[in-house]
Formats: sequence, C-alpha cells, structure tokens
Amino acid sequence: MWAPDIYEGSPTPVTAFLSIAPKISILANMLRVFIVASYGGTLQQIFFFCSIASMILGALAAMAQTKVKRLLAYSSIGHVGYICIGLSCGTIEGIQSLLIGIFIYASMTIDAFAIVLALRQTRVKYIADLGALAKTNPILAITFSMTMFSYAGIPPLAGFCSKFYLFFAALGCGAYFLALVGVVTSVIGCFYYIRLVKRMFFDKPRTWILYEPMDREKSLLLAMTSSFITSSFPYPSPIFDLTHQMALSSYL
Repeated sequence: MWAPDIYEGSPTPVTAFLSIAPKISILANMLRVFIVASYGGTLQQIFFFCSIASMILGALAAMAQTKVKRLLAYSSIGHVGYICIGLSCGTIEGIQSLLIGIFIYASMTIDAFAIVLALRQTRVKYIADLGALAKTNPILAITFSMTMFSYAGIPPLAGFCSKFYLFFAALGCGAYFLALVGVVTSVIGCFYYIRLVKRMFFDKPRTWILYEPMDREKSLLLAMTSSFITSSFPYPSPIFDLTHQMALSSYL
C-alpha cells in the first residue's frame, strides 16, 4: 500500500496536496460516470464493496500507527470509504451527501496538515512526540483537538454533519449494512483520534522537544480558521443549498 509510505516520506505541503487533489479528481470522474453512463447494479455493487473495504481498512490499520502522517494516511483511506457511500446509493441524496462530504473532508484535511506544517520545525514525527503540546502551545493543541474531534464525527462539528448526511443517504436507499459498517468504523475511529488529544493534554513526550513558539497573530489566525472549518454546520447554509442544486441538476 503506497499511501502511508508516500505520506510519511513526502514534504508536508506535498502530502497535503496528495491527500486532497487526487481524491477530488477521482471522485469527480466517478460522478461523471454516474451521470453520463448507465448506472447499473454491477457498478453499484463495486462502489458498495470499495466503500466497505476502505472504511474497515482505514479504521483497523490506523489503530496500530505510531506516526502522525501514517495515521492521517489511513484516516484518509477511511474517509474515502465514507464518501463512496454517496456513490453506492445511486440517488440524488447520495450525490448531495457525496458533495458535502468532499467539501468537509478537504476543509478538515487542509486544517490538519496546516497544523502539522506548523509543527514541522520541531521534528514532530511520532504521536508520542505530541506530549505536553498543550503546555507549550495551548492554542495549537486546542486547534488540533478540534480538528481531530471533527475527523471523529463528534457533534456538532462539521465532520459529524458529513457522516450524518452520508449514513442517512445509505438508509434512504436501503443500504442498511453499509450504514452499519460506517457507524461501527466511526466508533473505532474515535479511539485513535481521541488518543491524539489525550497525548497532547495528559501525557508526557517520549523525548523532550522544545516547541518553537508561533507568533500570536499566526496562532490566533490558525485557531480561528480551524474553528470556522471544523464547527461550521452545513445545514441550513449556502453549502447545503448549493450541493442540492448541483446534485439535482446533475441527476436530471
């Protein structure tokens, strides 16, 4: 599997690009196939299987990771599985939930890698290196915690809204097993996301690292951006209306 190795070995800006751009392009092409070509039962079963496999693999493999970037790599695999639920449904609600999921996933990923990029000069590589971050840089620790809670799908953050729409789209089209797998893997995902928060606030670092203090303006800007991204509720909002119109026009 190439994704964890590429995430770990690439510079953080390149990793952030690879975690967002290819997924958006691939899902856009899949959506185009869904619109233009005939969407039969075989294609729906393929998306169904890919969604389940990605969610299970991402959730289980991320539990054993000790490095931050590799954890984010398997997390992205799991989130692609959640987004593929929209393609598995084959309905307008599925397309709408897919568009909302892509938007929220891209926003959360940009936020997460911006924080990792802010920590790059402190040589934070392992999850254990995040210990005592709340004492040395509390704004960055709180910002990273909000992002992880949003990844985990804790309400009322944006990550919860994304999974809420995707799971209800699955229930609406009768894919109960798909929704069940999504809920179970989301619960499993809470373990390793909240583990990062625990490490930052309650644990000591494996080796003492002197975190370079960020400028107050940069810290506040990053915190405000993270708060807006991870806590924005898509409904009712222009995002929900826009995705509804896009889904309706593409389906028709």
